[in-house]
Amino acid sequence: MTTTSLAVLVPLLPFLGAAAGLLLGRTAPGFVRPLAVLPVLTATALAITVAVRQGGGAGNGTTPLDAATRLTPTGSVPIDLALHIDGFAALVAVLVGTVATCVQIYSTAYLRDDARYPSYAALVSLFTSAMLLVVYSGDLMVLLVGWEVMGICSYFLVGHYWETPEARAASLKAFLITKLGDVPFLIGLFALAADTGTFRITGILRAVTEDGLDHPTLIALLLLAGVAGKSAQFPLHTWLPDAMAGPTPVSALIHAATMVAAGIYFVARLLPVFTASKAALVVLAVMAAITMVGSALAALAQDDIKRVLAYSTIGQLGYMSGALALGDRSAAVFHLISHGAFKALLFLGAGVVIHAAGTNSLAAMSRMGGLAKRIPDAFWTMTIALLALAAIPPFAGFFSKESVLVVAEHTALGTAHTAPGAAGWVVLVAGLVTALLTAAYATRLWLLAFRGRGPEAPDHGKQPVAMNAVLWVLAVPSLALGLTVGYIAEWFDGDSLAPNLTTSVLGTGIALVGGLTLYGAWRHTSSSLAARTPLGAVAAHPDAEPAQSEIEAIETHLAVYGDIAAAHDPADPGRLLLGRLHPHAAAGFHLDALYDRLFVRPALAAAQLVRFLDREVVDTYVRGAGTGTRWLGAAVRRAQTGNVQTYLSALLAGSVVLAIAAVLVAAGA
Repeated sequence: MTTTSLAVLVPLLPFLGAAAGLLLGRTAPGFVRPLAVLPVLTATALAITVAVRQGGGAGNGTTPLDAATRLTPTGSVPIDLALHIDGFAALVAVLVGTVATCVQIYSTAYLRDDARYPSYAALVSLFTSAMLLVVYSGDLMVLLVGWEVMGICSYFLVGHYWETPEARAASLKAFLITKLGDVPFLIGLFALAADTGTFRITGILRAVTEDGLDHPTLIALLLLAGVAGKSAQFPLHTWLPDAMAGPTPVSALIHAATMVAAGIYFVARLLPVFTASKAALVVLAVMAAITMVGSALAALAQDDIKRVLAYSTIGQLGYMSGALALGDRSAAVFHLISHGAFKALLFLGAGVVIHAAGTNSLAAMSRMGGLAKRIPDAFWTMTIALLALAAIPPFAGFFSKESVLVVAEHTALGTAHTAPGAAGWVVLVAGLVTALLTAAYATRLWLLAFRGRGPEAPDHGKQPVAMNAVLWVLAVPSLALGLTVGYIAEWFDGDSLAPNLTTSVLGTGIALVGGLTLYGAWRHTSSSLAARTPLGAVAAHPDAEPAQSEIEAIETHLAVYGDIAAAHDPADPGRLLLGRLHPHAAAGFHLDALYDRLFVRPALAAAQLVRFLDREVVDTYVRGAGTGTRWLGAAVRRAQTGNVQTYLSALLAGSVVLAIAAVLVAAGA
């Protein structure tokens, strides 16, 4: 088969698997799991084949794959069903397929007794198909289809545990906030097409390079609004931590390979559109810096293990946005791929931890002994992933995060001129501060989850092989992907991704300081406070399946620990380090409360005003018209007595009146 045919099958196979799964879920349940795994697995194999045939895309001289057919005539700006696959598109597709396959395999065990598993598996396949469509698409309107399908899939998957109010609220919040960003995003797409005369990505890039844009800043800022919503960047990031109310495999898929990666990928794909406006690059740099530092502080204060990872994802996406703000898509996409591997591993490992501990609370885990011995696979693989997250060499996260810091250093010192030097300094300083905080919260998660002191953790039995196996599969790129840094650069723009001595020493030293400082705080709190502040753990029934353990953990966390963002635990080393900032960081710096006052309450007040006007004003006129008619009918009804003499008397009186009137008229009166 030709490379084009294989590329068409990559997003098509998961879509067909989703359709078949929905159709056969009830009538032939035995086919559900094969239909969930095999199409995505085959698509991943085809994506690898496409990547090998592309041989590095345009980075090493290979021409990108371009194929198109006219989808529909639309007048001056046609829409094409087009493919555009260069090196980094091919690699991102491999990442999406690999993570999605691991998620589907993991879910066969994690949700093995879930009554809604058929629809869940079909939605995961559809989610994967939509992201692959975004990655391979060469036309912005076709890309938009995948973009919006991911939005509706996330709504259903985050709300999978719809029995819990947290899941219902989280799914609605995720949908509405991302749609809030999609409105200006859509306007920006139309404005871009109007300026360039095409929706084709190659045509847009050619037009931007040769003729420029009439309104580059306006278009870039409109598009960035959609990117901020989809990729959870400040100020539209608040939906992502709440989305942890969905099943853990869904969290892994959203955070590692789909949804949040889509916005970063979109900017990387259309980077010349954004570099055409220096103002837009500065806005993106500031947005990335605030996102990085704020989310890292929030992660250090969370009690829910998945919310720690959620805020971590927001911060790592900030690194990617920072690299794009400096005009370097190679570093951004390299970190996207590296982060996708170790963050998927962290979330899937967290699912194992929650099942083994019977709770999602780090405060409760810190008072359990022997948890690491009960789940050795999760312990060792999550240790690898946390080291990668903390950017400790030689793990993958070190090389990919280092590539971002190198770009920031070059821009700040003036050796790169794509973005203003101020943007380089903003990203560099924020990146180094975030490296310190990232190492701190990664160390905190590891210590509280795996070095707890207290009674033995509840025994929920041996974890299923399907769950443990995928952890080791993802551990390989988390450990070794960075070692390919010399070769992988050929798949991007050919720019070097090798570490720089200055930033390597500085970044690694800062990370070690963050980790050691947190360790010292943990030694202090665990020895002096932990024994005096017992907290009750919420342990699910020992025979409960993993998904049931997660549901119970979500339902009971609020009742036992208060706000899901934090447990009131003085033995928490994060609380000691943050001090008075801790309650604010735990609440996400009250952005949700701010949005509630600025937008939700005024909207509700406006709705109540409209309701009052509708019921008390508009309905008054309607009711008045009916009342007048009813009164007139009542008056006429009283005249209808049924007495013939009365009728004849009225007729005679009327006749007399008419006769008199006629005489007066005739007499000229």
